[in-house]
Amino acid sequence: MNKSQKKFFGTDGIRGTANKFPMTAEIALKTGMAVGARFGKNFTKNLHRHRVVIGKDTRLSGYMIEPALTAGFVSMGLDVFLVGPVPTPAISMLTRSLRADIGIMISASHNPYFDNGIKIFDAKGEKLDDEIESEIENLIDADLNKYLADPSDLGRVKRLEDARGRYIEFVKNSFARDKNLSGLKIAVDCANGASYSMAPTIFRELGAEVFEIGVEPNGFNINLECGSTHPQALQKKVIELQADIGIALDGDADRLLIINEKGEIIDGDILIALIAEKLHQEGRLKRDIAVITQMSNLALEEYLGYIGVSTIRTKIGDRYVLEAMRKNKCNFGGEQSGHLVLADYSTTGDGLIASLQILSILIDQGKPISEISKIFKPYPQILQNVKFNKIDSHLNDKAIINFIEKKEIELGAQGRILVRKSGTENLIRVMVEGKNEEQIKKIANEICYEISKFVN
Repeated sequence: MNKSQKKFFGTDGIRGTANKFPMTAEIALKTGMAVGARFGKNFTKNLHRHRVVIGKDTRLSGYMIEPALTAGFVSMGLDVFLVGPVPTPAISMLTRSLRADIGIMISASHNPYFDNGIKIFDAKGEKLDDEIESEIENLIDADLNKYLADPSDLGRVKRLEDARGRYIEFVKNSFARDKNLSGLKIAVDCANGASYSMAPTIFRELGAEVFEIGVEPNGFNINLECGSTHPQALQKKVIELQADIGIALDGDADRLLIINEKGEIIDGDILIALIAEKLHQEGRLKRDIAVITQMSNLALEEYLGYIGVSTIRTKIGDRYVLEAMRKNKCNFGGEQSGHLVLADYSTTGDGLIASLQILSILIDQGKPISEISKIFKPYPQILQNVKFNKIDSHLNDKAIINFIEKKEIELGAQGRILVRKSGTENLIRVMVEGKNEEQIKKIANEICYEISKFVN
């Protein structure tokens, strides 16, 4: 079963509208059973006591998904540690810390409250590869009774009360001990999500004056007009408070967005460049390589090359960034969207660890973040979406492929075209990049129109 044929898994676990396929209690139960079977003793023949860590963000539907998953794991003989609302990278860390076999994060990241998802980490705190996801899919649809634990071997469930404190210390340990944030005014937007109680605490404990928004989750307001996908409120707050910097996280805090002191958004590719340059100058960038995705701007690649840093491009998705980092023995990579992976500290994207790296640069340079971030000018980049309601996105149709190739020839060597199906929504994403903004707008519109004729 290849990735395109997967029934449940997308680019980042299983995701969908809550209480509709595949994000139902029934599928969550079967997923818990299937993952428990795949990593439990009746499958692996490893007789140690198997463990799973389960966390979630602040969505109402987490109360439905969490117990269903828990029941599935317990039925397979796995002990379950429930940690409540924590960021996704906390699950990666806790899975390693507790020597668990598997980690589960219940979240749909930056999506609205009515979506939810199941992200799965292995014992190393890394997201599963395509092959294991395919094995789990096969198990979900199979007869799992033969893997059920005996009554005496059923798993136990325990709530880990100090999970938040463990993660707070983990994040703070990524910040140099000879530094503090004293004198900085930081505005932070936690998106009414998983980091609502931890992000402000971390910045305050390191000495900053902190102003917080998006810290009153009610089950429905996660990512609602707040967080990294809706930064307008934070932009206003930064200007109003004359803050030195604004930090916007998404619902599960695995990515970030930075606002400068003027209330302007700093592009994610700029953040990648700043951190890569810092690591390079300090001799801490392994092999002097940064891993980026197909979405990153050509200007980023050119700038990193200018300062002596090579780049490797991957498919879009932090799991692919991580795969390329492991394969090429690199310790830094990221996505334009703000997923930044610092492998010396974490095995997945961590918005809080990345924000501390940016704050460290701000302290070192002693200049406003608006000045620090003026290192290159991104090429114009047009992003458009085409919604489709059919199962088939038609991106493999010869007519569409030929049309896109024709437009690539028209654009020439001074730009790029990327057309892909979203891994989390029924959208076809079209990106056109080049030096001539008028030309790329025209090409993007033409491609979207051509695709819409097939899918609508």
